[in-house]
Amino acid sequence: MIDKEVTVIGAGLAGSEAAWQLANSGVPVKLVEMRPFKSTPAHHTNEFGELVCSNSFGALSPDRAAGLLQKELRIFNSLIVQTADKFAVPAGGALAVDRSKFSNALTEILSNHPLIQIKRIEQLDLPSKENITILATGPLTSDNLSHKIQVFTGVDECHFFDAASPIIYGDSIDHEIVFKASRYDKGDPAYLNCPMNENEYTNFRNELIEGEQANLKDFEKESANFFEGCLPIEEIARRGIDTMRYGPLKSIGLWNPKWGNLFDRENRLNKRPHAIVQLRKEDLKGKLLNMVGFQTNLKWSEQKRIFRTIPGLEKAEFVRFGVMHRNTFLESPKLLLPTLQFIKRENLFAAGQITGTEGYAAAAAGGLLAGINASLIAKGKSVVTFPDESMIGSLMNFISNKNEILSSHKKNKFQPMPASFGLVPELATRIKDKRLRYNAYQQRSVDSLNNFKNKLEYIFNKDHTLLEIN
Repeated sequence: MIDKEVTVIGAGLAGSEAAWQLANSGVPVKLVEMRPFKSTPAHHTNEFGELVCSNSFGALSPDRAAGLLQKELRIFNSLIVQTADKFAVPAGGALAVDRSKFSNALTEILSNHPLIQIKRIEQLDLPSKENITILATGPLTSDNLSHKIQVFTGVDECHFFDAASPIIYGDSIDHEIVFKASRYDKGDPAYLNCPMNENEYTNFRNELIEGEQANLKDFEKESANFFEGCLPIEEIARRGIDTMRYGPLKSIGLWNPKWGNLFDRENRLNKRPHAIVQLRKEDLKGKLLNMVGFQTNLKWSEQKRIFRTIPGLEKAEFVRFGVMHRNTFLESPKLLLPTLQFIKRENLFAAGQITGTEGYAAAAAGGLLAGINASLIAKGKSVVTFPDESMIGSLMNFISNKNEILSSHKKNKFQPMPASFGLVPELATRIKDKRLRYNAYQQRSVDSLNNFKNKLEYIFNKDHTLLEIN
């Protein structure tokens, strides 16, 4: 018997992962991607899985929520995380990638898979209910499809404003001022740091607050609803004189050997900069640098003028200026099950950022689950959920109808959520020490997922989720 074809709409991180899972289980896939036929306010290429805001997947260590999520995805040899590992660039204790190589590799792998048919068209409507479909169009879903989804769900769309950081040429910074270091000496000294004294910081903050903003285009008349996890730097500056210093510009944990003895407390306190702007490599050679935490909606001319007041960036040349765009997501607790199926249509799944998960690894996790369950339906089998004890399972519970029953989400209060240990069930025995507690969460998750993996292998009679890329 030939398995039913599954349509995956959107070739971002979730859609790419879902297509990979489906094809490796023997299910034919039609992968629909509207670029280059139609682009978005944030994308710059036609490649699959383009990373538009940052090149970082978050902390690597499995005793951090993002790191545990990555570890869980590695257990299933996630296409997204395998590719990220292959094209990783130094980023201290985080997993960051060479954006171009990462998305180029995803595009090549999926385009050459014999069971994946690529359709470069704009999807104008939801397929009929007879079709098995995964909706993975992300937070930049086209207006036409967004309207159709709204009509289907009967729920007004939710949205927030998101912004991307500028990227500068690595050879345009002043290395006499900028120094290499990672916070608290974790990992290699992968970050480049621009130190500011108090006067420089104060002047910089004032310039940010007074800088001219870019128009928000077709939605400029709406009140800006920012996502708290990705605030524009000028919005952070407005919230208080020291808000940036306790956020993306904090200098604690960073030290330049030129300043003298780190272990001399008086020297350390006297020499420590008032604030620090960090730059992270976009590629292995450091030809391109991302301004960490500098999402912005300033006009491009203002970005160039204001950011060049940062010590070491006086002659910075910009590859890409920061941009701002509206992100759309579903009010998922009213619409989805923990399997990522729509309550109103079992053949229709949602995955990725459109569901209200935040972060690249979380998007891949949604694609992984949606791909597995869509392949099960295509084979006439029952769908599955990830264990509650896992970070993946906890995220899916949060965005799903199961979580609505547990915590009674109120209308219009649902907001995107990144991986967090606050989502996982409590341990049977309370552990006060945070590090030990997080390690216990990690071990419990790994144990539950190994059992779950065995269950999947039995259901499929083949190890399709464990295929490694070349």
